[in-house]
Amino acid sequence: MRLKPVFIVASALVAAFLVATPAPAQKQGGTLRIYHRDNLPSASIHEEATISTVMPFMSVFNNLVVYDQGKKLNTPETIVPDLAESWAWDASRTRLSFKLRQGVKWHDGKPFTSKDVQCTWHKLIGKDPDDFRKNPRAIWWHNLKEVTLKGDHEATFNLNRPQPAFLSLFASGYTPVYPCHVSTQAMRTNPIGTGPFKFAEFKRGESVKFVRNPDYWKKGRPFVDAIEWKVIENRSTRILAFVAGEFDLTFVTDVSIPLLKDVTSQAPKAVCEVAPTYVSTNLIVNPAAPPFNDARIRKAMALALDRKAYIEILSGGKADISAAMLPPPEGVWGMPPEFMRTLPGYAADIGKSRAEARKIMQGLGYSEAKPLKVKVSTRNIAIYRDPAVILIDQLKQIFIAGELEVIDTSIWHAKVTRKEFAIGLNLTGIGVDDPDVNFYENYSCGSERNLTQYCNKEVDALILRQSQEADAAKRKTLVWEIERKLVEDLARPIVMSDRSATCWQPQLKGFVLHHNSIYNNWRFEDVWLDK
Repeated sequence: MRLKPVFIVASALVAAFLVATPAPAQKQGGTLRIYHRDNLPSASIHEEATISTVMPFMSVFNNLVVYDQGKKLNTPETIVPDLAESWAWDASRTRLSFKLRQGVKWHDGKPFTSKDVQCTWHKLIGKDPDDFRKNPRAIWWHNLKEVTLKGDHEATFNLNRPQPAFLSLFASGYTPVYPCHVSTQAMRTNPIGTGPFKFAEFKRGESVKFVRNPDYWKKGRPFVDAIEWKVIENRSTRILAFVAGEFDLTFVTDVSIPLLKDVTSQAPKAVCEVAPTYVSTNLIVNPAAPPFNDARIRKAMALALDRKAYIEILSGGKADISAAMLPPPEGVWGMPPEFMRTLPGYAADIGKSRAEARKIMQGLGYSEAKPLKVKVSTRNIAIYRDPAVILIDQLKQIFIAGELEVIDTSIWHAKVTRKEFAIGLNLTGIGVDDPDVNFYENYSCGSERNLTQYCNKEVDALILRQSQEADAAKRKTLVWEIERKLVEDLARPIVMSDRSATCWQPQLKGFVLHHNSIYNNWRFEDVWLDK
């Protein structure tokens, strides 16, 4: 295995990154104030499946590698060193070795070593007795056979087969390195990391606080002394508080397009940026819950969806019609519009589609006088509730009478993972803009995050083929074939891919919003306050 040339290149990159001195205008000090939208389920990023945990707690940790916090798009070319100084593949492309940074300490003073890397991934693949209570992204690591160590500062990931996208998985905010000496239980309420900020206080439903790590291995960072998050569950209240200057930054993409006009008119100096969220609004149906075990009903529901109506009402026409992958131009792998228009159920004539759906429902014995009554479950935050109300209204058009059931955010993901629902209006965020993440996590047979229990061996074979394909153009062709099959199989009907705004006050400097994932730019080590 010849590692040296790659190590030299990656080391040169990080050297240039570290020796860069702050611009004279950058200031040390101050408290970064951010509002939070809801009740955090826990502090453990690896055990949760929500931006509600990643956004505040990413600042506590480091990854082996990370997406450049200053670049808007996450791509393989924007992956930079973090706890790993460099990395290299062997000739077979089945062994990925990381040379680790020396002299790094955990927040409790203990040294970071390769053992921490091994322990983290042993928990993820089920080889550590102190495993995770929830492991929503275990499927990301299905191809990982073992993590082997060479001393305290080198770790090698041994794969079963080549997987070109494997490095990208490490760069997500969902992939921090955990300390081997701290229990998984403790990490849920008192996390220990190596990152720029130390955890200080977590009051469930009220606030989260972090303080500057004075011993951070990246000298001179972070610039702010503390980060304080305040939970405000009512969106109107929290946005009014931002407009009044109580917060420096909104929760990511919390400002809907209809609300954006109010924010910019009342706080004209605020910086507001509209971007894709790579969070799809989607319909989840439990096929094990009668009568939804009948594929005809599931087809009728899919035909009832008026995607353009959702987009007009919720985003003023700014959101995107999409299949499983984020559409271009920001999405690297998504179908272009001319391909998407050929998908079943994506036709412009919604009247014709609904007539077909009503015919199906009437054939099953339902009518306006005798509708199918069902609870429509969703998470109890506005970005879930609002489209759920629209879904209920649209289902009425095909003789389905829905009753809204709101679930507390702290238990929503656990509840749907256990399949404790019949119909749900769900939002699915993708941690990395890569088909391996989306397809394996949400559509492969046996994945914990496959909420609709979809299982098609033919599709699984296609997912495997695209995962091994090194040629990007050939891989994209396979990805579009998979997307078409998922739509035809009603795997998880995608309503839309959202675009919303994130706003920050003009005194917040150095912040860059990522445009093809909301999960990866919350290290906050480069931001500073000009006040």
